[in-house]
Parts: sequence; structure tokens; C-alpha cells
Amino acid sequence: MTENTQTPSSPTSELPTTYAPAEVEGKLYERWVERGYFEADAKSEKPAYTIVIPPPNVTGSLHLGHAFQHTLMDALTRRKRMQGYESLWLPGMDHAGIATQNKVEQQLAEEGKSRHDLGREEFTDRVWKWKEEYGGKILGQMRRLGDGVDWSRERFTMDEGLSKAVQTIFKRLYDDELIYRAERIINWCPRCLTAISDIEVEYQDDAGELVSIRYGEGEDSLVVATTRAETMLGDTAVAVHPDDERYAHLIGKRIKLPLTDRTIPVVADTHVDPEFGTGAVKVTPAHDPNDFAIGQRHDLQSLTVMDEHGVITVHGPFLGLDRFEARSAIVGALREQGRIVAEKRPYMHSVGHCSRCKTTVEPRLSMQWWVKVGPLAQAAGDAVRDGRVKIHPEDMSKRYFDWVDNMHDWCISRQLWWGHRIPIWYGPEGQVVCVGPDEQPPTGEGWTQDADVLDTWFSSGLWPFSTLGWPERTPDLEKFYATDVLLTGHDIIFFWVARMMMFGLYAMDGVAPFHTIALTGLVRDEFGKKMSKSNPNAVDPLDWMDKYGSDAVRFTLAKGANPGADVPIGEDWVQASSKFANKIWNATRFALMNGATIEGELPPVERLSATDRWILSRLNKTVAQVDGYYEDYQFSKLSEALYHFAWDEVFDWYVELSKTTFFAGGEQAQVSGRVLGEVVDVMLRLLHPIVPFVTETLWTTLTGGESLVIADWPKDSGFRDEAAETEIASVQSVITEVRRFRKEQGLQDGQKVPARLDLGATALGAHEAAIRQLLRLQPEGDSFSATATLPVAGGTVALDLSGTIDVAAERKRLTKDLGAAEKEKQQAEAKLGNEAFIAKAPDNVVDKIKGRLAKAEADIARLQAQLDGLPAA
Repeated sequence: MTENTQTPSSPTSELPTTYAPAEVEGKLYERWVERGYFEADAKSEKPAYTIVIPPPNVTGSLHLGHAFQHTLMDALTRRKRMQGYESLWLPGMDHAGIATQNKVEQQLAEEGKSRHDLGREEFTDRVWKWKEEYGGKILGQMRRLGDGVDWSRERFTMDEGLSKAVQTIFKRLYDDELIYRAERIINWCPRCLTAISDIEVEYQDDAGELVSIRYGEGEDSLVVATTRAETMLGDTAVAVHPDDERYAHLIGKRIKLPLTDRTIPVVADTHVDPEFGTGAVKVTPAHDPNDFAIGQRHDLQSLTVMDEHGVITVHGPFLGLDRFEARSAIVGALREQGRIVAEKRPYMHSVGHCSRCKTTVEPRLSMQWWVKVGPLAQAAGDAVRDGRVKIHPEDMSKRYFDWVDNMHDWCISRQLWWGHRIPIWYGPEGQVVCVGPDEQPPTGEGWTQDADVLDTWFSSGLWPFSTLGWPERTPDLEKFYATDVLLTGHDIIFFWVARMMMFGLYAMDGVAPFHTIALTGLVRDEFGKKMSKSNPNAVDPLDWMDKYGSDAVRFTLAKGANPGADVPIGEDWVQASSKFANKIWNATRFALMNGATIEGELPPVERLSATDRWILSRLNKTVAQVDGYYEDYQFSKLSEALYHFAWDEVFDWYVELSKTTFFAGGEQAQVSGRVLGEVVDVMLRLLHPIVPFVTETLWTTLTGGESLVIADWPKDSGFRDEAAETEIASVQSVITEVRRFRKEQGLQDGQKVPARLDLGATALGAHEAAIRQLLRLQPEGDSFSATATLPVAGGTVALDLSGTIDVAAERKRLTKDLGAAEKEKQQAEAKLGNEAFIAKAPDNVVDKIKGRLAKAEADIARLQAQLDGLPAA
């Protein structure tokens, strides 16, 4: 257990009668920051514990997903700091290339301008100003949530240090021939006017059209089907399977391409599935990745027929039409020529959309920069396979391996102006020079820098080490790399996690960027539906924080955090967590008013009552349990354990059972006051990482300590008292049974009832005063008449219900319930005795019936005891 011999000053006078989060949270957080509690010292001899924040976009604001993950990361780093680690939680933001550029372009559009009106330099200056004015809103919201981040180390993916890191790793990868330039099919967004990677494409079923078109004439013709008729203008072949006898006579021949003056060859390629459709496919190498591969194998020409806006650039009648307008026009023209064999609309099929602006993506042949991911992805997979990096929960490993083991080369160039510009210069004689951060770019007439910028994920992939000063061997890098855990959503395994693994292992000599990848689910509404700004179920966590306090939001999120599973959350649950915070507040005030103290050593065991020994035993078990859950990232289970220990065992049982002791005063009250002080002290320490504000206020009042942020984490002393736990369990059983009986009789909670307690020679007798007080049981008196007798653990409780219940009506009700329970028992026994049924029924069905039988038998025993306890009618 912990020791604390500081003397509190005027404890209860410092606490208002009710807890008002708004009056506490902001002041407390600023005090923590001003005192430097969250700042990590690279020179410290303490062991390091490091988490780097998944950098939110500079365009963003705090949503429930951020609040969820930040709560868990904050809990981890706060606990480790209390355990004596040099705990660093490093904050920062991502420049979010496409998203941020879109924001500023929208502003310009409102002014009637485009970025081209400003030019590149003036436009990027405008984006930097936007970032300073509007960006970083989320950082202020992080303070509201209580994020214990080291603000002195805040980073931005385009600050000077990180820009140097980007240029350094680009140069190294280029020199190692792991970055190259090539013309390939990429995903192009005609709205954002840039290439986007495969993982930035979202697929959804769209209602399109499937048209079957006859190519060629007479016997030298075949039919192809397509959902993108507009691309036929760029067809340079038709492909069939080499073993398809239907088209054997056409292979090697040229046929007429409708609507054009061109003929195209029929080629044989094993990629074609002869069983699908007509077994013949049109080949458009410049506008389809599969077709591009066929074109490469057969040395076909690649004809680009659309510009970057998705506008047709060839063939007179369709020149200048938008791709979707051209689709209708081309189908219409083919129909007039009798070339349309079949049409199906609507035809539901999967279509790629830009994840940022939702525009339909266009596959497009383009010259881009690429990362050769083969060796990098291999290393990223091996680091998990050989145990250097653990994925939690383990069953998420499959998703990780599915990605890294099948990763395609990564297109890293983006046709934007906001971002890290590619450090490549082109010379007048075709020279290509990659320039490192400490090198001077070539000068002279005709030298130009590549106009593209790097994919945002390229710079954020360096985050775990670039934020610590790499490529320099800084004290921060030496102390805090590798980071301990990456806690992030399973939805960005592909976007971010794999990138960091590849770059970290490459740049840091085979040392992975983190020891553990702890994957969370996504926050959903209380019905399990995805939250979205376009849906009415989206929630601004600041609204809930304003209404219920940050602790309530944090506790709700942590309580729902099962590893890898989605987290449903509703306002009712936040309200319940707010009640929990208030319960902690009120119960701690009661404890302080009744002598709870942390002064001096705990009394020796022989001076402790059974109730004292019980709560100390439960306290140590809870410490051990919570530690185990933290190490396994079981936030939901540890939150539940803390909730039930605090509310049920401390407040509802220990405090209530000890009231008679406190009210009586004397030496035993002092002993129990010290025990209660110890329990509340440790309980507040355990709760602090999840609910830091209310616990800080109460703990500093109770102990006089400086701050829970820098207090010691509780340790399990090993104290256990199973006998006391058994004894108090019997007391709880008596109280629970009588309370249930009172409720069944319709007695009010505060209604007093005369009673005789026959607790035999058991230890229960020592608790009679507490039992009577909690159950509102008066002494029996001279006129006592036992109208009901209840069998309880270790004895009986006889109650005089004269004048409080209608005995005849109660007997009738109990008899009816008893009959129903006996019928349920008979039905369950009949099913379980049916061998044919048992042989066929699934195990879970049999188990359910066994459970019904056990419940029926328990109900019969309970009801019969209540009937026996009633006086004769």
C-alpha cells in the first residue's frame, strides 16, 4: 500500500457541497501545465515511457474518436508517470495536404479567385496564415479534455525539424533506389486535381449502367461489356483468353473500333476470364490498371482521352464533354449505329471515390514518384512475426499481415502546392538530381524543381522519430525512442501504422518505432451506428464536457473500450458517469467529515475490525486487478473494476457498515477513520488516470499533497484476509435478502420495522448494530409478533409486519408465484429428461434449460421460506 504522512488542512471546508466541473477543470489543467508536470526530462535516470500522439489534422476539431483515443493514451502516460517513469506524451499536428489546401481554396473561391491567381509562393504563404489563424483549434480542445501532453515538445509535420527529416529520408531512399519515377496508372481525383493512393479511395456501390457493344464487322466482330463507355475512345485492343475457341479465328487480327477511324488488334491474354460476360474485354491501357498491365505485356499504345478535370480531349463530337456527359453521348451514338447489343440500368457496381471530397476517382496514366515497398514491407512484417512488435489484440495481426504482405508500390507524389515539395531538380540536358537537406540545389539556367509535393502520409510515417529530433542523434531520440505503444484506431493500419513501421525500421537501423501496437475500435452511437457529420447522430464532445464535465466523458469512453472493438456511446451513459463523479465527491466529503485521515501508519491487523480487514483485502485485490488490466490494455474491464470497487464496496458497503462505528466515536472510530482514509487515498490514485480532475481536487484536500499527477501509483501490499471477506459476504447476504423481502412487501426504504435477529453463534452477531441500521430494523419490544421469518446466512430474521401488509393477500401472491416456479421446474426437468431432445439440442440450448431449472429451484426455496415465515391466516 502507499504511505503518506502529510497533514491535510481544513479538509471539508475546502470542498463545496456539490461538485461543479466547470469551476474546477480549467484552473486545474493550467496549474498542471504551469508547474511542468507533463514535461519529460531526457537527462533523467528514470526509465522512459513514450507515446507520440497520432497527429490530428490542422484542419480538425476534437471529435469523439479523438476524445476516445486521447483518454486512453492519457491514462497510460499518467499511470506510468505515477509509477516512476519519465513519461512523455508528445503532441503535434499534421499539415494534412489535400484537406488544408481545399480549405484555403474554398476561401479563395468565395473571393472569386483560385490558387493560380496568387501563384505558388503567395498561395503557400496564405495557407501558413490560415494554419496560424484557424489551425490548431484541436489543441485547445485537448486541454479541455485534460490531455497530459508535453506542450514544450509540440511538433508540426512541416516545421523546420520535420521538414529536414523528410528531405533526409527521401534522399536516402532515392540513393538506395527505393524511390523512383515511373509512368503508371494512378487514382486521380478530378476535384482535388491530384493523385491519391489506393488507401485514400473509398469504394461504394453506385447505380451505373452496363452496356454491351459490338466491335468489328460480320464474322470479324465480338461483343464487349463496359460500365465506362467513354473510355472506349482510348481502347487500343480487345483481349480474349488464348484457349477460348469462340475467338480463336480473331486472335492477331485487327477490328474496327466504333465511332473512330482506328482499327485495334485482338490479343490473347490469360488475364481474361472466358466464363465472365462474353469472354472478351476492351483494353484501355491509359485508363485502367488491369488494362495497363495487358498493354505492357502486348506492347500496346496507351492513349489518354481525358484531362485532369475528367474532360474528353479527343475525337471531335465528344471533345470538351465531361466524362459523364460523354458517357451518355457515346452510348447514344452507338445506339444510333446499332452497336448496342444490350443495356442494363441501373447496374449496381463498386465505384471508387476520393475519401476527402467524395468525387468519383478516375484511373489515369501518369508520371509519378513511387516508393519501392517490397523490402520495407518485408521488414515491417518480420518485426511483428519475430515478436519485436506485438499487436494487441492479437487477432488484429491478420489485417496487418494482409496489408504489408500484399502491398503495392506507393505513389507518393501529389499535384498540390501545400506540403513537402519533392527535393528533385531537373536540368536543361535531362539531368535529375536529388538534393539532401544540407546540400545546395543546382543553379543555372534551365534548372527547375519538381512541382509536386509528397503524400501527407510520407511525413507522418516519420512521426515516431522525426518528432524526437532525427536525423540528429538528439538526447530525446536516445532517451525516448523506440516509443512504448502506438494506440490508434484499427481503421488506419494501412494509412499510418504500416508506413511508420517501414520507415522506422529503415531509418533507425532495424529498431521498430514502438514495442506494442494497441488497436482500438471506432466510436459509434448508442445503437451501434457510425457517427457522421452528415447524420443527426454526430456529437461534439465539447457539448457533453460543458454539460457533464470532462471526467464524465472520459470515464464513459474508457468504460466502453474493449480492445479492437467499436465503442457505442450515448448521452445517458455520460450522464451516468457524471453521477459517478458526484458520488465520488459526496462520499469523499462524508469520509472527511467522519474522520477519514492518512496521518500515521495503518493500525496493526489485531486492532482492525472485520469490516476494516475486508475493505483492505478488497483494496489490494483491486490494485492487482487494475494493474493486470492496464498491462493488457483492458480499459473497459479496469474501469468497471474501479467503478464497482468505489461505488459498491467502498461507498455502499464499507462506509455504510462503518457508520455505527463513526457515530459511536472512540478508539475504534479512529482506527476505521485511518482505514477509510487509506482506502479513499488509494482509490483516488487508481481512478486518477481516467478521471483526473475530480480525483485531484479530492486527493489534495484529503492528503494535503501537491498533486496526484506526480503522486505514487498504489502497490499491492499483498495483504489478504479471506476470512474477513467471507464474513462480510455473509453480512451482505443478510442485508440483501431482507432488503429484497422488504421491497417485495412494498415497504418504503425508510420505513422502520420491529425485528428479532437470531444470528446464532456466528461472527454475524458482531454486525447486528450495522445490520439493523442499514435495514431500518427496530428492537422487537414487548408487543413484538413475528409475522414473517426469513432464513438468512447463519440464522433467521423475524419481522413484525403487523399493520404494514395484508397477510392473506401476501400469502395468495406468494402461493401463485410458487405455483409458477414449480411449473417452470417441471417443464425444465421434462426437457432435460428427454434423451432424444438432449441428443439433438445444441449445448447452449441445454445449458440455458439447466439455468432455468436452477433458477426455478432457487425461486421455490425462496418463496416457500417466505410463505413459512408468514403467520397463519
